[in-house]
Amino acid sequence: MDIKESSFFQPKELRKKGNKEFRILWSDGHESLYTFRRLRQNCPCALCVEEITGRLILDPDSVPQNLEGLKVQAVGQYGLRFDFSDGHTTGIYTFKHLRKCCPCDQHPNQTLRT
Repeated sequence: MDIKESSFFQPKELRKKGNKEFRILWSDGHESLYTFRRLRQNCPCALCVEEITGRLILDPDSVPQNLEGLKVQAVGQYGLRFDFSDGHTTGIYTFKHLRKCCPCDQHPNQTLRT
């Protein structure tokens, strides 16, 4: 990873917006606004994604529509951990993963779950 790519994945501002949304303003000026449901559907932990193959274990439709984000914690300098209202707390969301699952229209090649 070169310096340019590294700075692409660095947040400038992190903000929990109530219990429904989470906002990241990236160092390049891009803004990502996620619902906590979308974040939960894209959880990278071993309970949700098979570690060896990367195959999805979590059924995205099983995530409640009214899911809330109860708590957000920093994980070192590289990511975040979310506590969700369905009791799930094990995923570590790297900033690179979060940028890749940005829900905006500027990322048309994404294959992440919505």
